[in-house]
Amino acid sequence: MEQLSNGVRDHCLISDYISPSAPAPLKQPFVIGVAGGTASGKTTVCNMIMSQLHDQRVVLVNQDSFYHSLSEEKLKKVHEYNFDHPDAFNTEVLLSCMEKLRSGQPVNIPSYDFKIHQSIESSSPVNPGDVIILEGILVLHDPRVRDLMNMKIFVDTDADVRLSRRIQRDTVERGRNIQNVLEQYTKFVKPSFDEFIQPSMKYADIIIPRGGDNDVAIDLIVQHIRTKLCQHNLCKIYSNIFIISSTFQIKGMHTLIRDINTTKHDFVFYADRLIRLVVEHGLGHLPFTEKQITTPTGSVYTGVDFCKRLCGVSVIRSGESMENALRACCNGIKIGKILIHRENNDGRQLIYEKLPKDISSRHVFLLDPVLASGYSAVKAITLLLSKGVPESHIIFLNLIAAPQGIHALCKKFPMLKIVTSEIDASLNEDSRVIPGMGEFADRYFGTNNINSKVSSLSANLKLS
Repeated sequence: MEQLSNGVRDHCLISDYISPSAPAPLKQPFVIGVAGGTASGKTTVCNMIMSQLHDQRVVLVNQDSFYHSLSEEKLKKVHEYNFDHPDAFNTEVLLSCMEKLRSGQPVNIPSYDFKIHQSIESSSPVNPGDVIILEGILVLHDPRVRDLMNMKIFVDTDADVRLSRRIQRDTVERGRNIQNVLEQYTKFVKPSFDEFIQPSMKYADIIIPRGGDNDVAIDLIVQHIRTKLCQHNLCKIYSNIFIISSTFQIKGMHTLIRDINTTKHDFVFYADRLIRLVVEHGLGHLPFTEKQITTPTGSVYTGVDFCKRLCGVSVIRSGESMENALRACCNGIKIGKILIHRENNDGRQLIYEKLPKDISSRHVFLLDPVLASGYSAVKAITLLLSKGVPESHIIFLNLIAAPQGIHALCKKFPMLKIVTSEIDASLNEDSRVIPGMGEFADRYFGTNNINSKVSSLSANLKLS
């Protein structure tokens, strides 16, 4: 994306940037492939990753579920069948299931019985998640499967350790005797590892020696995953968008404030909690200076000193809902106000502004809980710039944002920072955020019924 030069961008129409019907970039799940030899510790690694990502929706898909069912003829010679060969798996079905999960659709994963070597009728329903882990000996072998992955891991474990684990697993869990396990290992498992599995290690982004015993590697992997989960696709285009880390708590609060049946009391309570989180995150983007202080124990502590030159500006009326959270975080902060009137779908008129006289020397938090088309935000930011506020000193705080509004602001104001808690899918024909949360100000201030009564009264007057 090209950034417009300072001399040109102020004269460009905001409508040049917005396409309400344009498809919004979807946030796809983070897909991890975990490969390695038989009994190398792949499942242990997957469980450790899932354990540390307990606050995210994680889906585990096993390649073993996609074995072909053996025919009667093959069952008679089951000891001659190579279960470690790529042809033993129904890769087409695996690809279909993974594609559906990546696109946000639930799927039914086949259930395979290793004792009878058949896919049984009952399948396992799996819902899409934030993270999808595909685990299996050959998940890195097929390039079509590899292309689905955001991270490819190979678990590398000593061959003797793998053999001892395989003997224990197959005799205890799969009802086989030791002699058959050793014969199968010598005839099929080891040759297939040398021919197909080990060569796939070259495609791995990360190789984990010692498998589940390597805590350092697991911690680094989880840290990387958490970083990627915070990145919406738009964050890859614009470096000035910041989304607070999603957790089940934040997802739960979004569920409540978006629910049409949520009461005003609950809406305000959970909206305030989310607003506070956004404000705290926004404060982290302010400049700071290092400072040393003495603690009550007489020790010296090296910390930081907060930015003192700060003010807030709320876009009336919904932006006023964010003022209390800002005051709670910044004692005695000055807050200005801007009233912008919507004339039509693409027009905005500045009605009122009351800003601190020294605003040009301050960092500014622009407050508006919903970024939709971006028209009002552009009008407000343009006003701040005309008052001498540097573009890089403006941080726009909101709860939800539409991609169209983000495109509009980031292209016109590349030095602006946007802090939000979620990016929604798109805008509808009326430029409302979808799925959105409705008219935020009406729900927050309890004016839904008042507006309905006024509309009804106006209609009755027209009829009379």
